[in-house]
Amino acid sequence: MGAAPASVRIAVCVVITLVALAALGYLGARLGGGRRLTATARVVAWGAVAMAVTSGIGAVVGAA
Repeated sequence: MGAAPASVRIAVCVVITLVALAALGYLGARLGGGRRLTATARVVAWGAVAMAVTSGIGAVVGAA
């Protein structure tokens, strides 16, 4: 049985990473006494931006 296509592997990796970022944002807000929804949204949004920028740079230099 072969590996999944690259596009599927990338999509799964992005989804798992965003879920993990959401969990960490929530946990950080809970432990720090902050607003949970705001913190979770901030961590997920900036994490997604960071992943997109990294992917874009990789595409420009031919590493993605």
